[in-house]
Amino acid sequence: MEKTPLSLRTHVSVFGETNAGKSALFNRLLDQDMSIVSEISGTTTDPVTKAMELIPYGPIALTDTAGLGDTTAIGEKRTKRTEQILERTDFAIYASACNNFNREAYKKMLLAFSKKNIEHLLVFTKADLGTNGLENEFPNAVFVSVNDDHSIEYLRSVLSERLSALAPDEQTMIGSLLAPGSTAVLVMPIDAEAPKGRLILPQVQLIRDCLDHGIRAVCVKETELRETLNYLPKTDMVITDSQVFALVSEIVPKNIPLTSFSMLMAAMKGDIRVFAEGAKAIASLKDGDKILMAEACTHNVSHEDIGRVKIPALIRKRTGKQLEFEYFVHQDFPGALSEYALVIHCGGCMINSRVMKNRTALCREYGVPITNYGTALAYLTGILERSGSVFGI
Repeated sequence: MEKTPLSLRTHVSVFGETNAGKSALFNRLLDQDMSIVSEISGTTTDPVTKAMELIPYGPIALTDTAGLGDTTAIGEKRTKRTEQILERTDFAIYASACNNFNREAYKKMLLAFSKKNIEHLLVFTKADLGTNGLENEFPNAVFVSVNDDHSIEYLRSVLSERLSALAPDEQTMIGSLLAPGSTAVLVMPIDAEAPKGRLILPQVQLIRDCLDHGIRAVCVKETELRETLNYLPKTDMVITDSQVFALVSEIVPKNIPLTSFSMLMAAMKGDIRVFAEGAKAIASLKDGDKILMAEACTHNVSHEDIGRVKIPALIRKRTGKQLEFEYFVHQDFPGALSEYALVIHCGGCMINSRVMKNRTALCREYGVPITNYGTALAYLTGILERSGSVFGI
């Protein structure tokens, strides 16, 4: 569990007003001093995220946020960063000190949680100073003191129960598509974009997913694919890097299902049918249209970069239009999308499914089609129908 990527962990975020004891609570849940603790209001300036194992639930990502209602000089920016954390929060802890509970601030956060469909747990800190009768008003709340180990352990147990009750669907890239004992051939080109001495995250995650579901994973470069298919007695599916979609499609017989790492990742974290429809919107682009390219990680750009070079070049060639591409990297994403004709997202291996679903919902709200790298490339290379058939589209 310690090696589980943050993108595959349940994201639990601690919210609350300044000086509510959030950072002290965060540290005690982790049993580590990750956030600075001080009596000075507004000590936490930026969100801090740490992976932890919540027994018996499993791996989670715990985030400490800057206090709401921060009146310092940079309080507005801190609050905005805190609000952005809502986009990737699966479950929230709202922390408030027993001796300073602001009901209006709590009600305001309840509306924010409701809008994002986020369940929460109300936790009152500094209970050793007295509860002020709050246990009668909020019988389902948890009262803790960072000086009381038993109260922290009780909070962990309640949190584990609440997360288990969420009963999220299993996150699998391939386990729902192939039966145990199947054989999948994974095509992994080694080019300038491939990190030296290691595989990219979607490839690693798919290999592990195959192992978890009893699926044989045969890893090859595109130059070895034809020989490998001839050698294997049976191939149940071929998964390829999006950049060699067209070449691989020519090699793989029509009776063997074919898709990409990016499309598998998109189907696991979002709605692949929405992405397929978004890819088809490329045909309707007009001169002067602006396209938002969303990249969930930061990386150096090269002449082979898929999002900044290859996809824009293919779209311009396919449409013959003068188009503008604008890039948002890592956690950045515009709150308004009215100026864009299309959103093209990366595979999303570095973000959790909550982020992808929220971004898709925002696109729907503004009536802007959204697709992802792999699905767009499948459309642009003329094999979307074939690669999409794996998902029933």
